[in-house]
Amino acid sequence: MGFLELEGLTKRYGGAPVVNDVSLSVDKGQLVCLLGPSGCGKTTTLRLIAGFVEPDGGEIRVGGRRVSAPGSSEAPERRNMSMIFQSYALWPHMTVFDNVAYGLKLRGLPRGELQQRADTILAATKLSQLAQRYPGELSGGQQQRVSLARALVVEPETLLLDEPLSNLDANLREEMRFEIRRLHDKYRYTTVYVTHDQAEAMTTADLIVVMNQGVIEQSGSPEDIYQRPSTEFVARFIGGTNILRGRWDGADGVAAGNGLFLRCGCGEFSRAGETAVSVRHHDVRLSSTRLAETNSVHGIVARQIYLGSHRDYLVTLADGETVRALAPAALALAAGDSVWLHFPPEHCRALAH
Repeated sequence: MGFLELEGLTKRYGGAPVVNDVSLSVDKGQLVCLLGPSGCGKTTTLRLIAGFVEPDGGEIRVGGRRVSAPGSSEAPERRNMSMIFQSYALWPHMTVFDNVAYGLKLRGLPRGELQQRADTILAATKLSQLAQRYPGELSGGQQQRVSLARALVVEPETLLLDEPLSNLDANLREEMRFEIRRLHDKYRYTTVYVTHDQAEAMTTADLIVVMNQGVIEQSGSPEDIYQRPSTEFVARFIGGTNILRGRWDGADGVAAGNGLFLRCGCGEFSRAGETAVSVRHHDVRLSSTRLAETNSVHGIVARQIYLGSHRDYLVTLADGETVRALAPAALALAAGDSVWLHFPPEHCRALAH
């Protein structure tokens, strides 16, 4: 039994399910990322956990205690949860210290204990030197750390984060991913983190839950989700991939278009109808000559982009289908050049769904 449990959780708006029969078990101290595109139901799921929205079906349990069910939901302030929003939601007229200590003050802690706990969390979040500044005097990353400190200082059972890094620039986002993971490892609060950013999920999560159209497509460790996607949606959403389609040969191969036959080293074949085959962009090999009878196909370079450490190629096959491939920067082919693509069998994953 998990510490946080969702069982058959459903929420409808206008009769349409936004969260549809979602079941999930989160262990105590685990950091779980709900990952998916806009409109997939991840933020609604988070709001259901927080108690801001009441479910139309199913229930939520925390530590074995039911906190949400249709017509019977515990108020958000009684759930011992802290939530961090995209906008930081800091009090502009309060100093960093006062923002962080505000929750402790509401709980009526003695001044000495309040000071000690606030000082401890300010040190942990590297904010001690900024304690007397106001939010308007801080960078975006510093404001986000204040938001984290304020959420952690009250020692919640569950920490909820809703796209917390979306307002930061690329460099700050990367820095804060590691900061969130560091703080999680230090305090080990049960955490549910909503994001549409694959890199955030891969960096921070113990468990990634990929959502699509209100349902869970797949859940697993970052390595499981990336290396062993179970559906075409997951393969496309987690990391760049090519999807090639064809008929299963009854053994370990798929006859695709353009005279291409793909031996697949892993995955599940569709016994009837098409089987999709996923090959990551960085696993495709480019060559001036054909490397093998199977898993190779001829194409024409449509474009290439130099990205410093590598080049990003788009190659057009005979029937107009395109394949993306990442190659070493030293391999410089021009648009219009003839090229052979090789898909190593060990990197070809069959997807029945």
